[in-house]
Amino acid sequence: MKKNYFYFTLLFLLFSFVSFSQDVKQQGETLGFYPNPATNGKIYITSKTSLEKEILIFDVLGKKVLQTTITSRELNINAIPPGIYIIKITEGETTATRKLIVR
Repeated sequence: MKKNYFYFTLLFLLFSFVSFSQDVKQQGETLGFYPNPATNGKIYITSKTSLEKEILIFDVLGKKVLQTTITSRELNINAIPPGIYIIKITEGETTATRKLIVR
Protein backbone atom coordinates (compact mmCIF):
# COMPACT_ATOMS: atom_id res chain seq x y z
CA MET A 1 0.00 0.00 0.00
CA LYS A 2 2.86 2.40 0.80
CA LYS A 3 4.31 1.75 -2.66
CA ASN A 4 1.08 2.99 -4.30
CA TYR A 5 1.19 6.22 -2.26
CA PHE A 6 4.80 6.74 -3.30
CA TYR A 7 3.97 6.44 -7.01
CA PHE A 8 0.89 8.64 -6.64
CA THR A 9 2.95 11.32 -4.85
CA LEU A 10 5.71 11.08 -7.46
CA LEU A 11 3.25 11.49 -10.33
CA PHE A 12 1.50 14.38 -8.59
CA LEU A 13 4.78 16.24 -8.04
CA LEU A 14 5.94 15.54 -11.59
CA PHE A 15 2.76 16.87 -13.20
CA SER A 16 2.68 19.84 -10.80
CA PHE A 17 6.22 20.74 -11.89
CA VAL A 18 5.27 20.44 -15.56
CA SER A 19 2.20 22.58 -15.01
CA PHE A 20 4.34 25.24 -13.33
CA SER A 21 6.83 25.10 -16.21
CA GLN A 22 4.05 25.65 -18.72
CA ASP A 23 2.91 28.74 -16.78
CA VAL A 24 6.43 30.16 -17.05
CA LYS A 25 6.26 29.84 -20.86
CA GLN A 26 3.35 32.22 -20.98
CA GLN A 27 5.55 34.81 -19.28
CA GLY A 28 8.03 34.92 -22.18
CA GLU A 29 9.96 31.65 -22.39
CA THR A 30 11.45 31.06 -25.84
CA LEU A 31 11.65 27.24 -26.11
CA GLY A 32 8.78 24.96 -27.05
CA PHE A 33 7.70 22.29 -29.50
CA TYR A 34 4.77 21.20 -31.65
CA PRO A 35 2.60 19.24 -32.38
CA ASN A 36 1.41 17.96 -29.04
CA PRO A 37 0.06 15.30 -29.11
CA ALA A 38 2.62 13.97 -31.57
CA THR A 39 1.11 11.58 -34.09
CA ASN A 40 3.56 11.33 -37.00
CA GLY A 41 6.78 10.33 -35.18
CA LYS A 42 8.28 13.82 -35.34
CA ILE A 43 8.15 16.98 -33.28
CA TYR A 44 9.51 20.41 -34.15
CA ILE A 45 11.40 22.51 -31.62
CA THR A 46 10.60 26.23 -31.59
CA SER A 47 13.27 28.69 -30.52
CA LYS A 48 14.36 32.26 -31.12
CA THR A 49 17.97 31.16 -31.67
CA SER A 50 19.65 28.42 -33.70
CA LEU A 51 21.95 27.07 -30.98
CA GLU A 52 22.48 23.37 -30.36
CA LYS A 53 19.64 21.88 -28.29
CA GLU A 54 19.92 19.04 -25.78
CA ILE A 55 16.73 16.97 -25.59
CA LEU A 56 15.84 14.62 -22.72
CA ILE A 57 12.60 12.66 -22.66
CA PHE A 58 11.42 10.78 -19.54
CA ASP A 59 8.46 8.49 -18.96
CA VAL A 60 6.08 9.26 -16.07
CA LEU A 61 8.13 7.11 -13.71
CA GLY A 62 11.25 9.18 -14.39
CA LYS A 63 13.05 6.69 -16.63
CA LYS A 64 15.03 8.35 -19.43
CA VAL A 65 13.73 7.08 -22.79
CA LEU A 66 15.62 9.44 -25.12
CA GLN A 67 18.66 11.69 -24.87
CA THR A 68 20.00 13.50 -27.91
CA THR A 69 21.46 16.75 -29.13
CA ILE A 70 20.11 18.41 -32.28
CA THR A 71 21.11 21.41 -34.36
CA SER A 72 17.97 21.46 -36.52
CA ARG A 73 14.37 21.98 -35.42
CA GLU A 74 13.13 18.46 -36.22
CA LEU A 75 13.28 15.62 -33.69
CA ASN A 76 12.49 12.03 -34.67
CA ILE A 77 10.54 10.24 -31.90
CA ASN A 78 9.54 7.11 -33.86
CA ALA A 79 11.31 4.89 -31.31
CA ILE A 80 9.13 6.14 -28.44
CA PRO A 81 5.96 4.10 -27.84
CA PRO A 82 2.61 5.88 -27.37
CA GLY A 83 2.16 7.39 -23.93
CA ILE A 84 2.69 10.45 -21.75
CA TYR A 85 6.22 11.77 -21.28
CA ILE A 86 8.14 14.71 -19.91
CA ILE A 87 10.42 16.50 -22.38
CA LYS A 88 13.26 18.76 -21.27
CA ILE A 89 14.80 21.05 -23.88
CA THR A 90 18.02 22.92 -23.09
CA GLU A 91 19.47 25.56 -25.39
CA GLY A 92 22.36 27.61 -24.05
CA GLU A 93 21.27 28.88 -20.62
CA THR A 94 17.54 28.36 -21.32
CA THR A 95 15.66 25.23 -20.28
CA ALA A 96 12.02 24.31 -20.86
CA THR A 97 10.20 21.30 -19.41
CA ARG A 98 6.86 20.21 -20.85
CA LYS A 99 4.45 17.32 -20.99
CA LEU A 100 4.65 15.40 -24.29
CA ILE A 101 1.90 13.09 -25.50
CA VAL A 102 2.82 10.51 -28.14
CA ARG A 103 -0.01 8.77 -29.99
